[in-house]
Amino acid sequence: VQLVESGGGSVQAGGSLRLSCAASGSTLSRYCMRWFRQDAGKEREEVATIGISYTNYADSVKGRFTISQDNARNTLYLQMSSLKPDDTAMYYCAASPSRRGYCYWGMTPTDFPYWGQGTQVTVST
Repeated sequence: VQLVESGGGSVQAGGSLRLSCAASGSTLSRYCMRWFRQDAGKEREEVATIGISYTNYADSVKGRFTISQDNARNTLYLQMSSLKPDDTAMYYCAASPSRRGYCYWGMTPTDFPYWGQGTQVTVST
């Protein structure tokens, strides 16, 4: 599967953005999908995960971000609201085929072999 992110940009604190991750070559419903982010000098962070009957969010984004998937469009989304400067990072979508669309607790970045190129989100005060 090939993944292409879009929708990043610069926004003021409190604003919103919606990231998209368009997939080609395979059907997203067959994968556990995750958004990661990484800012310069910081470790990569898991943001949100979606699979069959499963969604999970990092504590830092709970209540502010929503992950969703449109199987008809074969596209993953991340709706981000109430953005903070700490949300500034490169955002990546990633796909794991390991359980045919099911996610499980404890999945690590190495469980996600397919990655997009990233889209930059910058939140200013």
